[in-house]
Amino acid sequence: MTTTQARQDTLGEATLGELAEGLRGELVRPTDPSYDEARSIWNAAHDKRPALIVRCRGVADVIRAVEFARSEGLTLAVRGGGHSIPGFSTTDGGLVIDLSPMNAVRIDPDRRRIVAQGGCTWGDVDAEAQAFGLAVTGGLVSTTGVAGFTLGGGIGWLVRRAGLACDNLVGADVVTADGRYLHTSEDENPELLWALRGGGGNFGVVTSFEFKAYEVGPTVFAGIVFYPGDKAADVLRGFGAAAASAPDDLSLAINLTTAPPLPFLPEEVHGKPIVAVLGMWSGQAEDGDAATRPFRELAPVVADLFGPMPYNAMQTLLDPLFPRGMRNYFRSAFFSDLGPATVAAIVSSHTQVPNGVSELHIHHLGGAMGRVPADATAFGTRDHEYILNVVARTPDADGFDTAVQWARAAGAALGSDAASYVNFTGETNQDIVRASYPPATYERLVAVKDTYDPTNLFRLNQNIPPSAGSDRRQG
Repeated sequence: MTTTQARQDTLGEATLGELAEGLRGELVRPTDPSYDEARSIWNAAHDKRPALIVRCRGVADVIRAVEFARSEGLTLAVRGGGHSIPGFSTTDGGLVIDLSPMNAVRIDPDRRRIVAQGGCTWGDVDAEAQAFGLAVTGGLVSTTGVAGFTLGGGIGWLVRRAGLACDNLVGADVVTADGRYLHTSEDENPELLWALRGGGGNFGVVTSFEFKAYEVGPTVFAGIVFYPGDKAADVLRGFGAAAASAPDDLSLAINLTTAPPLPFLPEEVHGKPIVAVLGMWSGQAEDGDAATRPFRELAPVVADLFGPMPYNAMQTLLDPLFPRGMRNYFRSAFFSDLGPATVAAIVSSHTQVPNGVSELHIHHLGGAMGRVPADATAFGTRDHEYILNVVARTPDADGFDTAVQWARAAGAALGSDAASYVNFTGETNQDIVRASYPPATYERLVAVKDTYDPTNLFRLNQNIPPSAGSDRRQG
């Protein structure tokens, strides 16, 4: 008997009928025709079978689902966009709160505020905000959920100008483990807001996010330039030198990858190692060419695709490369500079890449993100100029374990003491979570956990358990 079947047997039909009757949304069970579609998530590395999926249409549904999971002792998973790399947005035999039907976005152009429900993707937000020439730091792939991205930090093409997504979170509505519906802001439950700014999904179900927004677009100067793979070391060294004087309006990343068979790349490089520099200038569009040029002359150019484009085009540029249904595993490590040892380690990892869809991403940080005091939010790693994100992927199970081992080795090559980024960490354990936060930040997060989730109902995340003095009963 499977875990899912066992839970179905212990949940009586009358009990499930009562739950379904109390919802505006939909209760999906394993026997329903829509079950397989409803249980699937973006990362196909996790193929789990929940006992119940509640597709919420409003806050009342969320409260009902939380109370039901707690009273019935069900493991609870919360799904926003469903992009969780470790698979936290699903569970075997438990209950999934699926927020995807809650995808409304409201824009206040006068106050420069964006309010997004918990099931929104960044594509939803950008489509509405750009109608008013506004944006906030969003995901590099438009199908990424606003919720998980923001709660873990949020690195995107506006990170140097505007900071992380969580830095711009000015308010939120939250359903806590005891079924309370709370608003949090700088004036109301401020410690909870502090924890939501980087502490992950440890403290409740966020049903609505309010962001400070910025005037961006509709046209930005952005794109991608490709260099030969054998020039990777030159590109990395040159990038580091140029980045030292980069203005805040310019956010950049390096992608060490394999050249795809695309028409804008010469056939002779298809399937071979290649280095791409991606970036977006969000200042005056006419200044973009000069601002990005130092990064477009780092080595002999294979193809330069920088130019004026709609902001939303840049926000969806990478979407075709990250489709739903592949197996994904990520590792991450913050580091300070592109010195000789770091460059050698990254280049070595690139030469050992296990397949054509696995790659290494280096994001340039600093700017507005780096000026936020380390204790102002739960995201405390502010003193590093770069982050390495190791992306291991396969179309199916074949070769996935090999790709995972490569990713772990590539992350470890930057040093065993390197802090991780919770959003780009493909597995969880207490050592990884503790290393992701400064000690004082971690202890403060535990105190917030004790207040809002003392039984650790919300534990399918990069988990911060409540303290030993709290009631730690788990369903």
